[in-house]
Amino acid sequence: MSNRHQVTCSICKKKFPLAEVTPSRLVRPAMAALIVADHPDWDRDSYGCHNDLNHYRSLYMQDILTAEKGELSSLEKEVLDSLREHDILTQNLNETVDEEATLGQRLADRVATFGGSWTFILFFASVLIVWITINSIALLSKPFDPFPFILLNLVLSCLAAIQAPVIMMSQNRQEAKDRLRSENDYRVNLKAELEIRHLHSKLDLLLTHQWQRLLEIQQVQTGLLEELENKR
Repeated sequence: MSNRHQVTCSICKKKFPLAEVTPSRLVRPAMAALIVADHPDWDRDSYGCHNDLNHYRSLYMQDILTAEKGELSSLEKEVLDSLREHDILTQNLNETVDEEATLGQRLADRVATFGGSWTFILFFASVLIVWITINSIALLSKPFDPFPFILLNLVLSCLAAIQAPVIMMSQNRQEAKDRLRSENDYRVNLKAELEIRHLHSKLDLLLTHQWQRLLEIQQVQTGLLEELENKR
């Protein structure tokens, strides 16, 4: 594209095609004030490239969040950085957590999954029935665990003592997943809210600009009509 189809960005002083710049008339006043503070030569005839305007838009959003919430958290700063860089915040946290899981954590998840299934309940019930049946039939001879089945109680106690902390380990991992998922939802919702607020402001600015243009056209038409009347 030739230079006559390019304009100079008033912020970075580089030339860009018209499709990659925005006129200053379409920049909201609060955001324009931030630009003027750094670049006093910014006026109604200036242009700004998209990268520079994104930078000042991020600063503008940061001022809004700071005014509403005070000091920004690390999550909110991450959202502002994503707005500046146009990054995507949505991610599959399950894959990330599973990839970082250790062998013990994976084993705890499998034990908790098996221990909370009907397969485990039916299998364990079958073992109990067989155990009690064998020792009941062998009452007249010499059972290895006679009534009241003390060895069975010992096995059940050991199994419960081992299974409980393993299940707690799995629950802790699930809580960590839920916490990461909640933080990710907060980042995505905050970014969506800021983007929607920016779009609303931009639409209001465009409508105001169009209304001003219509008034200018109406004034020109009125002037032409008056000239025609005077000629008559």
